[in-house]
Amino acid sequence: MFKISNGRRGFLIRIQEKIFLSLVSLTFLIGIIVTSLEMWIFALFTILMNSIYYIFHKEYRLLSSLLNSFLVGFLFFQIASNQLGDLEITKELIILLNRCLLIIIILAMIFSQILNKRRITFFTKIPEWSRRISLPFHSIRLSYFLLISFLFSFTILIPPFFLKETDIDSVLLFALFFSFINATLEEFIWRGILLSGLREYVSSFYAIIITSLGFGLYHISIGIPLIFSLLFAFGGLFYSIVVLKSNSIYPAILLHIVINIGMVLNGWII
Repeated sequence: MFKISNGRRGFLIRIQEKIFLSLVSLTFLIGIIVTSLEMWIFALFTILMNSIYYIFHKEYRLLSSLLNSFLVGFLFFQIASNQLGDLEITKELIILLNRCLLIIIILAMIFSQILNKRRITFFTKIPEWSRRISLPFHSIRLSYFLLISFLFSFTILIPPFFLKETDIDSVLLFALFFSFINATLEEFIWRGILLSGLREYVSSFYAIIITSLGFGLYHISIGIPLIFSLLFAFGGLFYSIVVLKSNSIYPAILLHIVINIGMVLNGWII
């Protein structure tokens, strides 16, 4: 009788795992796209598919649950956001309320983690400023790395000062409110719960790739075309590196705030 060797069996198991992870990832990313485009039937289908993965693949059940909780929360976020257009309030207030609704996604994922009796973490440690981090061709102190990152991020604030038509004072307060709310909640979602959660079940590389691509595609929901949304994935990649290198979410939040302030002052938000 033909028998499969242990090495052969292990190889087949690894192939099956890679196929499953690819299916879960693809379903997750497609779910973000169709929900952003308000294709509700397809959005529900991706949630159903992830539920099937949850039922039939016990080894990665917690992974499926975490990703599915995001899709469910994102679906309700989109539905709630659509109701804001009926309110007789200013456009700026609608945008701020829309950003506040991101807490729906956070609550959905927290509920999933509690239901599965998993620890909830947000990388809330204070960075160890003096420690050295390794880069591809060099090592550098964390404090210097973050300082260079902040200086580079601040370049987005330069253009408004050369646009005489732009009344910076009139939008600065909105920029501060928007940036704080948006950056904090987005970082808690993508580099907090999702990145830290995924690393419990898969490699850091996989966790970074899936959260970075998801972060980029999620921007379709605010009207950014697909090709440009993919460019935002590089931002997600950078924030993930900052979080993992510093073991803290706070530097990424501050960098995100600076970028968002620049986007508002450059007229990319309103």
